[in-house]
Parts: sequence; structure tokens; C-alpha cells
Amino acid sequence: MAQRSLEEWLRWQESLYPRWIELGLDRVREVFGRQQLARPAGPVFTVAGTNGKGSTVALLEALLLEAGHRPGVYTSPHLVSYNERIRVAGVPATDAMLLAAFERVETARAGVPLTFFEFGTLAALQVFATAGCDCWILEVGMGGRLDAVNIIDADYALITTVALDHQEFLGNTVEQIAAEKAGILRPERPGFFGDQPLPAAVRDAAARLGTPMHCAGRDFGHVASRPRWSWRGRQAALEGLEYPPGGTPAQLRNISLVLAAIEQYRPQLLADTGMLNRLIGRARPPGRFQVVEGRHQWVLDVAHNPQAVATLRAQLDTLPAAPHVTAVIGLLGDKSLDAFMSSLGDVVDRWICCTVEDGRARAGASIAGRLRELGAAEVLVAAAPAAALDLAGQLAPLQGRIIVCGSFRMVGPALRWLDLY
Repeated sequence: MAQRSLEEWLRWQESLYPRWIELGLDRVREVFGRQQLARPAGPVFTVAGTNGKGSTVALLEALLLEAGHRPGVYTSPHLVSYNERIRVAGVPATDAMLLAAFERVETARAGVPLTFFEFGTLAALQVFATAGCDCWILEVGMGGRLDAVNIIDADYALITTVALDHQEFLGNTVEQIAAEKAGILRPERPGFFGDQPLPAAVRDAAARLGTPMHCAGRDFGHVASRPRWSWRGRQAALEGLEYPPGGTPAQLRNISLVLAAIEQYRPQLLADTGMLNRLIGRARPPGRFQVVEGRHQWVLDVAHNPQAVATLRAQLDTLPAAPHVTAVIGLLGDKSLDAFMSSLGDVVDRWICCTVEDGRARAGASIAGRLRELGAAEVLVAAAPAAALDLAGQLAPLQGRIIVCGSFRMVGPALRWLDLY
């Protein structure tokens, strides 16, 4: 295996387990124990939530870098390159770092079956330990309680939002899903909830564990006045904060959550408003309401569940009206199209559907059929993302808007197609 390329390793990892997702900690904890990796000298931040995890992680990473840390950051999924998932001191892991980590995990695995995500999680921790990362930021892949990253006790547990998504694994109600996300909380270590209202399941889990909870609207919050906005925490109060591009409530919610965690960890970082404005303005992962101007205005957003699509619509409403709007969409099989139509149907003139490159993808023809059932007037089908993007570019009028959404597997190809990656 050591002589194989990164792509060969990844294909092999996909074959290790019969199912793509298998929630549970026993197998991954056993292999982690064999790796004999020490925790970092500094804190571990674990980030869970239905939406906003990527933006939250990006700002946390930027602030820890500003503080002189060497953070190890693990996120998923990736947009274009697997290396995006594992970053050391702000830089994606090299192929050589990943290959060495994969070899170490395989040696420790000794036949224990692991899913693709579990193997990658253990490889990320191996990379961080080898590279001497002094703090870790771990993004939960799904849920929290039984997610692979939860083998590591969080010093700071952040939950962004709780809404319906992945119901077949996490439960059919917000409270059931909240109980899974609350699984990242730990006794006597601070937890943070970034939305309102606080789910009873999170409140009860914190009380049972003795977790000191910091909740939006009670312990921290923001006031979205124009042209600047303000934030308050338990001790600190910040005025004159600049809006990030878009400046929607969801963005301010995520930023406020990060500031609340930093107030507890390193409050002196909140003393420099100029630095905070600089980091808030640039600490944004690609594919999150990314607007690209040219012959057409492209809007790239990985929105794939009802809450995220509603946020996308709110952000679109901050833009000037466009003469024509095309939506290019590709989805995984477990995602509903109803939210896309209810949030975007009145602003989209043409839908172009395709099948994304993923074994769990929903066929483009199936997406198109459902959109027509929901009342979409003009619906076209393309074979794959690149063909859908070609078609959108050909048909959209000059200065028309093209929204690319539905999945990381849709936005990633768009970044390549637009030569942005």
C-alpha cells in the first residue's frame, strides 16, 4: 500500500466497509488506541451542527492562527481535493503527509473494518500529531454522539444550529437530532449553542453532564444595526464590527458563536476590533454564497437541506435583481427538493439538473421529474456537472445569474469549471 498514489489509497478505503456510513465509536476507538497518539498541548474545539460548521471552523482557525497557534483542522466533505479536509497551520496536508498517515492507520487497523470517514478521521489525527499541531479543530461529519471525531474529548464544544437533515440516521424530529449533536458535550468543559431557541435535548444533556453552557440570546448575542453590527458576551462587548460579504443573519450567528468560544478561551483576542474585522471579512470557506462576477453572475452555495436553502434565499435577496436566473442543481439521494422549490421557486426561471459524481447521488432525470411535479416551468437535464455548467453558460443571457447548489459534489466541479481552484 505504501507505494500507492493518494487516489489509489482513497479508492481502496472506500472498499473497506460495505456501507458508506456506520455510526458508532467502538471500531474507530480501538484503532485510535493502537495509534498511541497524544492529545495536543492546547485545546480541542469540536464543531457540530446542521449548518454553518464550515464557516465556524474557518473563523476559529483564523483566530487561532492569529494567536500564534499551529492548529490542525479536520473538515468534511471536500470540494475539489481530499487534501482540503486536513489542514496544518492553515495549509492543506500534502500528499506525502496523507500517504504516511494512511500507512500508520493501516498498520494500527490490523484488520478492524473502518468506513471511509473513520479511516480519514484517524489519518487526520495522525497528521496533526506528526506535524506537531498544538490545538485541534474537529468538524463533526454527521450528528455528534456516534461520529468518529467524538472519540476525542472536546475542551470547547460548539453546536451551530439544529434542523432536519440526515433523518434516517439521526431521528425524525429536531429534538432527536439535537440529542445526537449534544453528544459532543463533556463534563465541566464549556459548551456553546449558536442559535435560538435552545433545544431541550441540549439543555438536558448539559445539565446531566455538568457542562457549563453558553447560549445565544442568553450568554452572548449580536445586534445587526447598520452600517456596523455589535456583539456582546459574558464579559466583553464589541462595537463597530464590519459586515462580512452578504451580511446575513446566519453569518452573524456563526461569527457570534465563534466569538463566544474565543471569549472563554483567549479573551484578549477580542481586544483588537481591526484584527477581528480583517479576519471576519476573509475567513470564509469557498462555496458558501460565493459570488463570481463575469459575463454572468455565478452564485456558488453548497446548500443541501431546508435550513441551508432558506439561508441561501435570504442571501440572494441582498443582491440586486438579475434579468434572468438559472439554477444548476445536483443532489445526493437523501435530499428533498421541496425546500429548493419553496425557497427558490419564485426567483428561478430555469432549472438545469444533473447527476453528481457520488455513489449516493440522485439521478438528474429524477431531480427534473420532481421539480416539474412541484411546478417548475422550465427544467432541463444534463448528464454531469460539467455538461450542466456548459449548458447554463450557453443559455443564460448576458449578466444573468446562475446559482449552483445542492451538494459539495455540485459546487466543487463549478469551482474547477470557473478556474477558481
